[in-house]
Formats: sequence, structure tokens, C-alpha cells
Amino acid sequence: MSDDKTERPVKTANQRGAARLAAVQALYQMDVGGTGVLEIVAEYEAHRLGQEIDGATYLKADAGWFRSIVSGVVRDQVRLDPLIAAALQDDWALSRLDSTVRAILRAGVFELIDRKDVPVAVIVTEYVEIAQAFFEDDEPKLVNAVLDRIAKQVRGEAKK
Repeated sequence: MSDDKTERPVKTANQRGAARLAAVQALYQMDVGGTGVLEIVAEYEAHRLGQEIDGATYLKADAGWFRSIVSGVVRDQVRLDPLIAAALQDDWALSRLDSTVRAILRAGVFELIDRKDVPVAVIVTEYVEIAQAFFEDDEPKLVNAVLDRIAKQVRGEAKK
């Protein structure tokens, strides 16, 4: 009768956490659908952040934080992708990663570089939790390892 998989307790997200999740979803949508940054930000701010869609209520999110992540990733992607690619194992190319994992890593690396006011542990933990919301297997471990490697490189510190 007992299941091997134990359910994780659901945590209520803070507004920045909700903004991070929405940013990952928006980046994924841009990656797969080719939507532009201005269009996606406007859509999320008008129809998703804190809104109800098909009976599900989206969490209230820090809209400024959301905008900062999405626009920052788009603006800095040529700088972010080589860092991520270098932090992956030798036999993995960034293009081989799932689009959601790419979005999580890009957003996390952007914050590690651009938001020095946020502790490394907060950034890594929040993006690993986002990965856990989408994946059960190795992806959260991959996100943790890659963000930790890049944190050491760009901030000279490990996750504490």
C-alpha cells in the first residue's frame, strides 16, 4: 500500500520565487515557440502573474524581478550559454539539454552574475526546487552541480 515515491511537501513560494518560476516558464515558451521578449513579458504580466487561468491561480509574483530575469537572459544569452556549456560534462552539449533545463540554467546563471545582492545558496536552492517541480530524476542534480560550478567561477564561492 505504501508508495516508494514520497510526495514532497508543497512550499508556498515567495514573490521572487514565483517570479523565478514564471521566468523559467516564459524562457521555455520563448525557446520552443519563438516568442519575442516584449510579447512574452506583456503576456505574463497581463494574463499570468497572480491571475487565474482555466481554474488554476498563478502565484503573485514580483513583476520587476520577473522582467529582470527574462530580459537579462535574452540580453546576456551569448555570455551565459558558454558558461553553462563549459560547466557541463565533456560529452554533453547545451543543445542536448531539455528546453526546461536550459531555461532553468540560463535564469540561474543570470542571477549568479547579475544579482550579487542575492546569496548563492538562495539562487541555487530556488532553481533546484524549480527543477524538482518539473523533473524527478537527474535534472535537479544537474542544475545543482552546474550552478554550483558556475557560482565558484563567477563569485569565487560555493553554495553555503
